[in-house]
Amino acid sequence: MDARRGRPLPGFPDGSRLERSFREALSGKIPHMPSAIPGRVLFLLALPLFAFPGIAADWPQFRGPSGDGSSPETGLAAAWAQTPPKPLWKVPMGEGFGVLAVSGGKAYALVEREKKEWCVCLDAATGRELWAAPIDRTIFEGQGGNGPRSTPAVDGGSVYCLGTYLRLVCLDAATGKETWSLDLPKAMGGDEQLKTAGISQWGSAASPLVDGNLVFVHGGGKGKAFLAVHKKTGRPAWAVGDAKLTHASPCVATLGGVRHVVFFAKEGLFAFGAATGAPLWHYKFGFNVSTASTPVVAGDIAYCSAGYDVGAGAARVGRGGVAELWRSKGNALANHWTTPVCRESHLYGIYGFKDYNNAQLKCVELATGRELWSQGGFSSGGATILVDGHVLVQSNGSLVLVEATPGKYIEKGRIQALGGKCWNMAVVAHGRIYVRSTSEAACFEIPGFMPGT
Repeated sequence: MDARRGRPLPGFPDGSRLERSFREALSGKIPHMPSAIPGRVLFLLALPLFAFPGIAADWPQFRGPSGDGSSPETGLAAAWAQTPPKPLWKVPMGEGFGVLAVSGGKAYALVEREKKEWCVCLDAATGRELWAAPIDRTIFEGQGGNGPRSTPAVDGGSVYCLGTYLRLVCLDAATGKETWSLDLPKAMGGDEQLKTAGISQWGSAASPLVDGNLVFVHGGGKGKAFLAVHKKTGRPAWAVGDAKLTHASPCVATLGGVRHVVFFAKEGLFAFGAATGAPLWHYKFGFNVSTASTPVVAGDIAYCSAGYDVGAGAARVGRGGVAELWRSKGNALANHWTTPVCRESHLYGIYGFKDYNNAQLKCVELATGRELWSQGGFSSGGATILVDGHVLVQSNGSLVLVEATPGKYIEKGRIQALGGKCWNMAVVAHGRIYVRSTSEAACFEIPGFMPGT
């Protein structure tokens, strides 16, 4: 409790010895401070008055701990307002486009080295490389760039990697030793999928998704387009579907008390019971181009988008199936690579198609597709996450903090984090911001942020 106002002290368990001691220190009732106050409290009292306690969390996979692009961390916005993020470390990194997955004090990424694909593990506090493990061959192409596009998923002491050519590998998170692997082209006929879907020139860019005891991926052949495997063994749990693949990663959501896994294919959104693979619903949203935008499910509304003038759409999911709410054709609401985040029924994302200098950051009403505000000057290769009631935008290596409000664009802070090509999102873990380009990775800390639990 706050001794001055009777309110809980943020970051302190109510009624704990630490909270009581700090309350007494605030009220000036400690006669012999060195002996009366625990060492942790002395440390806290020595902190600057602008320290902001907050909740801290890992970012263990592509779209964060909840799979929706959001972080539960708090306190970052207030700390940033006092002191902008400062560089903690910066290290060279092989080519690749995935983000850093941060868990258990380590950061994991897929990179190109020696014309192969590797998973590298870094000390999250220093950037020092701890180990590197080979995954598969990688891709070299003259358009977007070389190397893997996927992001590892970390769960229960294991790291799950989906290679460019659909080799799914489980590694020991501490050592990098391979636990199991599943070659989808050989075991499930995935080569045919890459060819017929028209994405073979870039390989697969989708990331694996861990939820419960299963790992969800796409990439099988006939009747096996959408897959779930047991995370401990790699043994297939279910395989269904014949839809043509995209680069989009799956997402999970609970609707009507049922856990769904949702895939974005060239015929639209396909939802299955996560545990069984039973078909639940299909939102018809057909196209025949490449896209990497992950579907968004918020409440009972599902949203998807693609570039090349395809556009975006949303549907309400109910017991009787899906009912389209709106559809917007063209690139005004196109998310080509990036995926918007949703807060209080509003989408916040980068919209436009291959506009690398003046793409629009927009707020869009999820239920109607109505654009509420737009701000230019961003990059189609950038991306957004949601943290502490704010949108954190990575755009051309800049980190921009924007209030997540439908009223108007309110920028709270901006720093230049990296140079080079940054076609991904920043991630937040334990009060630090991790960013990556095609040549290096960096970590920034916010001096006033005091992570708690």
